[in-house]
Amino acid sequence: MEPISELLAIRRQKLEVLRAAGVNPFGGRFETDGKIADVRAAFAEGSQVRAAGRITAHRDMGKSQFLDLSDLTGRMQIFLHAKELGEEGFHIFQQLDLGDWIGVEGEYFTTKMGEPTIRVKSLTVLTKSLRPLPDKWHGVQDAETKYRQRYLDLIANEESRETFRKRIEIVRETRRFFEERGFVEVETPMMQAVPGGAAAAPFQTHHNALGMDMFLRIAPELYLKRLLVAGFPKVFELNRNFRNEGISRRHNPEFTMLEAYWAFADFELMAELVEELICHLAQKVCGGLLIEHKDADGNVVRTIDLSRPWQRARYADLIRSVVPGWYELTSEQRRARCGELHLDISHCQEDFEMTQHLFEKLIEEKTINPLYVTHCPKELVPLAKQNAGDDSVVDVYELVINGQEISPGYSELNDPDVQRARLEHQSGGETQKLDEDFLTALEYGMPPAGGIGIGMDRLVMMLAGAESIRDVILFPHMRSREHN
Repeated sequence: MEPISELLAIRRQKLEVLRAAGVNPFGGRFETDGKIADVRAAFAEGSQVRAAGRITAHRDMGKSQFLDLSDLTGRMQIFLHAKELGEEGFHIFQQLDLGDWIGVEGEYFTTKMGEPTIRVKSLTVLTKSLRPLPDKWHGVQDAETKYRQRYLDLIANEESRETFRKRIEIVRETRRFFEERGFVEVETPMMQAVPGGAAAAPFQTHHNALGMDMFLRIAPELYLKRLLVAGFPKVFELNRNFRNEGISRRHNPEFTMLEAYWAFADFELMAELVEELICHLAQKVCGGLLIEHKDADGNVVRTIDLSRPWQRARYADLIRSVVPGWYELTSEQRRARCGELHLDISHCQEDFEMTQHLFEKLIEEKTINPLYVTHCPKELVPLAKQNAGDDSVVDVYELVINGQEISPGYSELNDPDVQRARLEHQSGGETQKLDEDFLTALEYGMPPAGGIGIGMDRLVMMLAGAESIRDVILFPHMRSREHN
């Protein structure tokens, strides 16, 4: 195999040959009859056609040449003959390589092998590729290249193209689902004076004209609730959130979240809504309610069954099911029990934090099929309404699928005094961390409401069978090369 430097040099030589022949190797407008998939679908023997795409395969048969013209929607075989192109046209063709973009005009015909093909009458160079594409059969195997140079991954790997096709359709269908049910889509600030709506470390910036520090939002919740105060009955936002925390298989510092609020509803209605949404998406995008996750060799490692109705269980009952008598133990006994279970517990963690860690490791991570975990401790969810029968828990659900949280849902807290007390406790008494404008808005009266969040990246992971969040984000954040 020729070294890469030699391949680059050959391509640049061809570039100069094209220029010397009066051909612009980086052309302009070219009228087509649609995407490659449209061109293929419109096949009619003998009719005229114009198409454009990237050369992704070449079969050299002397004066007869067969090539594949491709874009993200598919491929179309084209046929060129030296006699039909003419000496000048064939000379230009000989300067082309895999990866080049060309436009062709010709007519449809069917080969002896039964392949729909375009017989090329004229060819236009649209872009000369100066670097060779990844190997057709092996694609982009290196994870570092796959994430840093996603364009190469999408060119070479059909699996990646299919994943992002599903993501696009999931987002589009989610938006349509909410709009059809009377929700209106809104936009709220991505730069906020006080970051709120979740317990997370924010990214900080500074606005020069206003002379003030600002934060990239960690959640849109507090602004969406202001709209409930204003009288919007149903609102949703598909938004970008930013959290200055760790990167892992399930976490990216910039991620997509859907939040929706429904006046006069509660967490149980929101759970029904989310169950309906996810089942709709699975059937529309994946073709059914059984979602297979496969390993690198294509073997099925787990199947997620989304068949309704989904299981529901109270948080405390689930804890008791894995550690009987947990709630009768003292703090020290709980700490000792965690050690026996090989759970890494810090000495400064409070009881509810130890319990939550136990839940995450022994219940959440082992749950594959959908499970609504309800009535969680109030310390975990400071923005949710307290349960009328048990003031130690709040009326919430946490939807777990495939070992991770996909969606939380609340009966939203609308008592401004209780809300203030909860936020003051969460902030450790640091009043500068309170969003006073939000608390003032609540004093004008927010109707009782149900609210949900859906981590869209995790939802796509689950539905597309991906094992890492980086596989469903087009351009995930990576450590800079200098720090590797």
